[in-house]
Amino acid sequence: MVRRAWTHWATSQDLHSLRAPGYDAGTGLDGRPLGSCARGRDFVFDPFDAYNASLVTNPNVIISGSIGSGKSTVTKMMLDRALERGRKVVVVDPKGEYSELGKKYGVKAISLGADGWCNPFSNDEAETKELLRAILSSAQGSSLSAELHYVIDETYLALIHPRPQRVFFSMFCLVEKYLSATTQSAYRSLALLLHRFVFGDLAGLFDGSLSPLIFEGQLVILDLSKQWSANSLSVAALSAVAAAQQIVATQGEFGYLVIDEAWALLADEHALRWLQGSWKLARSRGLSHVLVLHRWSDVATAGDQGTAQRERALGLLRECEAAFLFRQPPDEAKEMGIALNLHGNEERVLVELSKGTMIARYGRHRSIVKVRPDSRDNAFIDTDKAMREISSTIR
Repeated sequence: MVRRAWTHWATSQDLHSLRAPGYDAGTGLDGRPLGSCARGRDFVFDPFDAYNASLVTNPNVIISGSIGSGKSTVTKMMLDRALERGRKVVVVDPKGEYSELGKKYGVKAISLGADGWCNPFSNDEAETKELLRAILSSAQGSSLSAELHYVIDETYLALIHPRPQRVFFSMFCLVEKYLSATTQSAYRSLALLLHRFVFGDLAGLFDGSLSPLIFEGQLVILDLSKQWSANSLSVAALSAVAAAQQIVATQGEFGYLVIDEAWALLADEHALRWLQGSWKLARSRGLSHVLVLHRWSDVATAGDQGTAQRERALGLLRECEAAFLFRQPPDEAKEMGIALNLHGNEERVLVELSKGTMIARYGRHRSIVKVRPDSRDNAFIDTDKAMREISSTIR
């Protein structure tokens, strides 16, 4: 009996609709490939090279896919190739998944709070005040009232000059006396907020009695796994991203800032507004934001359909000129289609992609890419290693 072997997942018409050619020459960039294009050459991608080649108009990247589809693998592969070329890499890691990549480069992941604290504020006064308001709004869980906004500004202006390293502690000292007040006031509200960063649940992350951590080397991994299941995750992630931006920006070289589980920031109105402003400075700072997302329905947590917050989140995602999209279940593919204005065929193909295969969108171009780790990659891409070790222990 003769059985027909189906080797193609799309017709030439489908490929044309996806803007993926019958023969795909890839990006034409030089470097170690991430994989190979369907019916074509190796696929090489670096956001800065792609920008210089006019393939994209900004270096920001989205990587998304369901569990086990390949998104973590391609993220780590891309970072390894960047490090190999001398790029700076900072990873905001909420789940502690980048330790193996760190070992490859002799780098220990930094657990904020346990290993020390980092200063999220830059030397720019305007940026510092804007970030301070965003952090306090996020910690409060609501927008600042006009009165509280005024009190924050006045307290910040009362700091000694030059500005002390411990911004939260120094401001707290100025308003601490209001904690014992019998009536509520904006000064007491500020004292309560600042207390969280100095002595409360956020203590030791972005303020401490010792000097702040100094980040050196090409690779920095900020481990936020202790905040993963806490209500403080969005505040910690916002502050860590701000600190990471400063790490890259002060080095005077191209750098990647990886924000894993990026939904934590997209779902926080105040963090999202601040991130949108910093996003537009990516080119001038030589910075590529890499957003790693699992479920696209998480975007819905940014707000109801049609709200300003939801549109702000979608706008941020659509401003990423490159996207690596792995398999999604039908309902998630539909959410992704809305978020990125996907063509109907792209949405359909997302559901059918095999493990390790992605739709690579960069500018006006599309490629279907089979990710192919090489022997060098195998040392750090095994996301399921910890799960297997736990299973063997249980047995």
